Amino acid sequence: MFVVGGESLIDLKAEVALPSGELIGRDGENQIVMTAHPGGTSYNCAIALAKLGIDTGFMCPISRDAFGDYLLGPLYEAGVTPLLAERVQEYTTLAVVNFDANHNARYGFYRQADGAIEANSAIAALPDAIELYQIGGFCPIEPDEAAIWLDIVKAAMARGATISIDPNVRPSVVGDFAGYKARLATFLDLAHLIKVSDEDLRELDSTRSIEQHAADLLDRPNCELVVITLGEQGSRAFTAAGKARANIYAPPVFGDTVGAGDSLMAGILSWLHERDLLKPRPLKALDDTALAEMLRFGAVVAGINCGRKGCKPPTRAEVDAVLNAS
Repeated sequence: MFVVGGESLIDLKAEVALPSGELIGRDGENQIVMTAHPGGTSYNCAIALAKLGIDTGFMCPISRDAFGDYLLGPLYEAGVTPLLAERVQEYTTLAVVNFDANHNARYGFYRQADGAIEANSAIAALPDAIELYQIGGFCPIEPDEAAIWLDIVKAAMARGATISIDPNVRPSVVGDFAGYKARLATFLDLAHLIKVSDEDLRELDSTRSIEQHAADLLDRPNCELVVITLGEQGSRAFTAAGKARANIYAPPVFGDTVGAGDSLMAGILSWLHERDLLKPRPLKALDDTALAEMLRFGAVVAGINCGRKGCKPPTRAEVDAVLNAS
């Protein structure tokens, strides 16, 4: 089983009716209307993995409120196993979403339930055998929570898991960025596969190039594969044995970029799993050709998702249809 540990939340997307007469909202009364969508980097990735045919468990506290009910629906529909059966009193975490001129999502967060993690019950809920454990983006944000998630990751490693991370660096959620970077570094040191965006890297250290960042990450104790996403410019991958670059897959009709990185990550993990490469030594040996094929698969998964509004990852059949047609 794959286990994805980290945040689930509700994305609140603003739709506005303007005084000029341009109708963006639904009621036409110059009021902001919010629509609710299930989301969160870890939540999205778990669903994307399951839809690609991977047996996936999701490790996150789910609230007893109505939004918690709403979050569980897509998990069950995709075939994801929620690993924490007991739901929590804290309200569901909310993210208010706006979009920039390039249709890229920008978020403001109001956190509660996703941070109500407890070490003993979470470790007890882990499967006996874990092929992969994915570290969620919110795990390093708060010191107390980070310590708990670190114990969970180490327990997963003790059960044989390869470790991956997609940190999704969010300065707007972090009070002490220096402390956050130190906590994130601890998680990065455990990961065999690190996926980051060029925006993440600029937030962490804008003075270094993509190549320098990749080399620094590969120098960490366990890291053997680095994937860096570049927005509309595609993605790059680096190992000790090779490097590659791939363009995005542009869907026939564009929706938005919500969940694009999460879908790409799921695609990469699925591609590696199917070839029995999701292990430290095989990861290290991936060459230029293999990395290019891996990135292409991930790009198609992400691109199909971008053809829809919100994060709605594709099934494996949908991905195969695009690949077979190209």
